[in-house]
Amino acid sequence: MESAKGVLSHLSTLEQLATCRQVQPRQRSREEELRARVEALTAQRDRLKAEIHTHKDIEKCKERLFNQCTEEEEEETESNGSESEQLLQLLARQMHLKECLYAHHIIGGYDINKTRSGDGICVTLTTAYNGTYLDTYNLELKVKPTLKIIRHNVPPFIPLSELTEQAATRDDLRGFLDELSTYLNAFVGRRQQLSLVKELHPWAAVMESNMLCSFLVLMLSFPGEKTTVLCTLNYMDHTSLLPTRVDFDCEDEEIPESPLWKNNVKLLMEMPVHRALDNMKTMSHIG
Repeated sequence: MESAKGVLSHLSTLEQLATCRQVQPRQRSREEELRARVEALTAQRDRLKAEIHTHKDIEKCKERLFNQCTEEEEEETESNGSESEQLLQLLARQMHLKECLYAHHIIGGYDINKTRSGDGICVTLTTAYNGTYLDTYNLELKVKPTLKIIRHNVPPFIPLSELTEQAATRDDLRGFLDELSTYLNAFVGRRQQLSLVKELHPWAAVMESNMLCSFLVLMLSFPGEKTTVLCTLNYMDHTSLLPTRVDFDCEDEEIPESPLWKNNVKLLMEMPVHRALDNMKTMSHIG
């Protein structure tokens, strides 16, 4: 019996040792996890402190810049300052410009000035496509007693008179400028797309187009074949960059009705024409 008890006691001791050995790695693993977490939080704290310090320095630098009275004083400060001081000044200017651009956006993004006579305003509308600034249009307006256009350089096919009458009825100058800007940006955007087609896709012959760029006919061909397809794009919505209707004409009447060319219609109606042609060529639909 004593021998049996001794064996059981020995087995119990071995079991306790095995349990301790299993618990210790888990404890070490937990400690390492907590230590890594502490290090990550410490690094995050130090980074936030550095950002706060930099932001305070930039704000102080902005105040100094805005309080300077003459350009000579500003140039002297820049020439005598350290590299870090000059960097802070540049960051301060960048922040100031961003604030000005945001304010400009809030008021509609239009440059408005009073005329010399003081009874009207001059408005500048800048157009752009895909981040590239294009044409600038100007209007001289009388706002009171009703909205009236004195002179402008807006293209004649833009319904300016109709937009002016609607705005005068609503007494809504901002709405008038927004609508006119939409027409102008859509027009220059369609014109830019046509330009990109001619530049990037010389194999897609432009057969016909109009001044408003609301009608476009292209001749497309199959890769390695003599078969050609006439592609007609109609932009009946003059405030849009995308066509409202796409038609294909071919001697083989089955081609325009095929699933492949129906997919091409979808491409041309959902993305700018030069990008749609890129996709069609990549998929070897045309060449």
